[in-house]
Amino acid sequence: MSSAVGAAISQCKWLWYRQAEPRRLQDLQLFDDASRGPFGAAQLLVSLRARHLAFLGAVIAILILLFDPFLQQVVVYPTRLVPSEKPAVIVRSERYGARSYEDLPLPSVVDLSMKASIYDGVFAIGNDADRNIQHNCPTGNCTWPEFSSLAVCSRCENITSLVKKACNSSGCYLLSLPNGPTLSGLGGQINATVTNISSSLNQIQASVFKFSTLISKRIKDPNDAYAMECAMWYCVQTYTASVEDSVISQRVVRSWRNDSAKLDQYSDLIYNVSAVDPNARVNSTIFKVSHLAAKALNSFMSETFTGSGGINNTGSAFSSDVIQALYNTDNLTARLDNLAVSMSNNIRQQNDSVASPSHGTAWKGETYVHVRWAWLSFPVTVAALALAFLVGTIIETAHRDILVWKASNLALLFHGQDLDLKNPPMIHVNRASQMAQMAKHVKLHLAQTPDKDWKLVQR
Repeated sequence: MSSAVGAAISQCKWLWYRQAEPRRLQDLQLFDDASRGPFGAAQLLVSLRARHLAFLGAVIAILILLFDPFLQQVVVYPTRLVPSEKPAVIVRSERYGARSYEDLPLPSVVDLSMKASIYDGVFAIGNDADRNIQHNCPTGNCTWPEFSSLAVCSRCENITSLVKKACNSSGCYLLSLPNGPTLSGLGGQINATVTNISSSLNQIQASVFKFSTLISKRIKDPNDAYAMECAMWYCVQTYTASVEDSVISQRVVRSWRNDSAKLDQYSDLIYNVSAVDPNARVNSTIFKVSHLAAKALNSFMSETFTGSGGINNTGSAFSSDVIQALYNTDNLTARLDNLAVSMSNNIRQQNDSVASPSHGTAWKGETYVHVRWAWLSFPVTVAALALAFLVGTIIETAHRDILVWKASNLALLFHGQDLDLKNPPMIHVNRASQMAQMAKHVKLHLAQTPDKDWKLVQR
């Protein structure tokens, strides 16, 4: 394209001098420089100022500088994720019936793995228990469709408005909840009990456990005291999960609970989702919690979350580490949510012979060729202008009956003004081929005249 544009600009030189008005000899050099590159084309632009067809050629010669950069942007080689042949799995559960390592039922104690999950959920600095769920993502980037599993749900209500204060002229000396925990004095104290105080959680049959806590941290400030009531229960949750850069994240899409499920000495907790809610979208109809496991967990949680403690100028004393963790937490609701997720993970990771893990897609990176067609607009426009300029030059040359001499130096020598090179009689050298043939028989010499000028002399 550059060669064609350069040749057309050279031909425009003869169109320029074919006009009725005489042109400067200097323009010969301008046209010649413009046909060789963008710098000369810029000089020709300044000189012509859109007065001739060659102006378009000079513009194209400059635009061609950007042709390759734009063309290089057309094709790129990004990476995209495509399904891998390796499977991705994540655990789920339909049954919870804790057993010992000897596969014996545990009627009165909670298995050690569940205890570890409970402590981890309470003591964890960050509320990121969902990242501890057991999964297998061989590529580090995986996704799973919706799947359902037996889980533990939680909810906390602020019942500070129910706190009663006993005060005198010296200040408040007793804080209490109806039928619940009490604090003697103010500042640095916590008291938690397994009681049913408010009616806001009564509709939830807390099949795991329910507790209330009263906390006061500031000395001599009764308005600092606050109370919370929390409940935890077994539920069926529907999840979506994904792994990105080897970091897993889960999202609960739906949660379903059975308000009629109650702890019983001999009956398991049955969660027949489809029987109660035909519109529930779960990939299993029956979820079950062993009555032995449920009773053991209820007993352990009730004991663990009952206690008191406090701090003063001489030190601190708490009935258990769990109570101390509850006292130090800034957001009890978030702490209970993290505990519920940690316990749910444990239920899902136990050996459930009924439920199979949820299978997802493991994604792997693939490099592919991507054509960005928008970047072709500039090269196509320049090519179209170049073609139009070339065709326009051809048409103008034919219309003005000018021979195709383009950048030929022989045309200047054979047809220049007052040059010494004379044609033999009856021989025409108008065409480029004729000039080339004649030039074979003409010999020149660059000599210095007596006037110290330099001149081509024919010999």
